[in-house]
Amino acid sequence: MTSRRYSLVLERQRHLKWRCLDPLEQGLMVLCGVALAAFSCTVLFDVVTRSVGHPVLWVQEVTTTFFVYGVFIGTAAATRRNDHLYLTALAEALTGWKRFLVESFNRLVILGAALCMVYFGFLNFVEGLHAFRMPSLTPLASFYAAIPLSGALVALFAVEQLVNGWRHGFAGSGQEDEDEPIEDKLGSGL
Repeated sequence: MTSRRYSLVLERQRHLKWRCLDPLEQGLMVLCGVALAAFSCTVLFDVVTRSVGHPVLWVQEVTTTFFVYGVFIGTAAATRRNDHLYLTALAEALTGWKRFLVESFNRLVILGAALCMVYFGFLNFVEGLHAFRMPSLTPLASFYAAIPLSGALVALFAVEQLVNGWRHGFAGSGQEDEDEPIEDKLGSGL
């Protein structure tokens, strides 16, 4: 009996994904869920302790941390899953070279934004080593670390989709489209 590995990737998007990154996507989805659940629980705990007249100050720091990491982990996961906001409707309405150009442009913009997240996030991280949150005196860098890490993952996923889109075409096999791999259009492999 052969065991089939579970994947979150839709078959219509499989041609844009590398199988070796599927476990990373699954891990990001789990971490995002944990961050969301922990965020909700700590908000509830904060509300209850304030309502009974005994607020716990550190809970706000923990809540904010779960929120920040949940947002940035979610950004990376959404990029891999193509669940982020970009010109999907326009791109899917196009065929051939027009679709190829729009899809490439979309992912290149995402890649540019991701590289900015890495660079400026790293600068914030370094600056955050010298600033501290109250009352725990935890360095702000613990917040800022999520930005370059997320940017690196978003960049990886954008490159993954660009390379596979250029090699296999951006339209899935289940979509009615004339989009063929760039290799076929150019007559030679890239």
